Amino acid sequence: MRLRLLSVLVTVTLITACEFPPRKTTGVTDTVNNMSSNSGPLNVPALAGVPQGEFDSAVSQDRIFFDFDKYVVRPDAKLVLTRWVDWIKQHPQHLITLEGHADERGTREYNLALGEKRANAVKEFLVAQGVSPDQITTLSYGKERPAVTGAGETAWAQNRRTVAVVNMGSAL
Repeated sequence: MRLRLLSVLVTVTLITACEFPPRKTTGVTDTVNNMSSNSGPLNVPALAGVPQGEFDSAVSQDRIFFDFDKYVVRPDAKLVLTRWVDWIKQHPQHLITLEGHADERGTREYNLALGEKRANAVKEFLVAQGVSPDQITTLSYGKERPAVTGAGETAWAQNRRTVAVVNMGSAL
């Protein structure tokens, strides 16, 4: 009887474990997602770089950078964003997530808001160039996902950015 009960318990545990796939953790709390200004639901990241690799090859740069405490698109970024526009218009079936980031200075809340403003500034530029707003979502990570660790202007400059992530979802 004990062996049978143990067998049933193990079976139920295994079935339950298989029923719910493990949640992928990103190290960023749900607060980040709640504070971002998504124009739609969050999308699943690109799988193994299929469209992301095509995007990266075509545009040569998946991120633009910002000046300290600013969210205005810099003139040097406009050439990069023009290449993004061309690729996105040629691939209307793909959704784009614009991830806004900040350097480590400032509070978490301030940097989440700044990252959101940076992602939205890029979205506004892309939409002004003819990209459908339905094809773009924004997300702010603030200072939670630095591209470069360390203190100093060299590291901070690399962390003040917006990154374009191509998603497998369909905008059609």
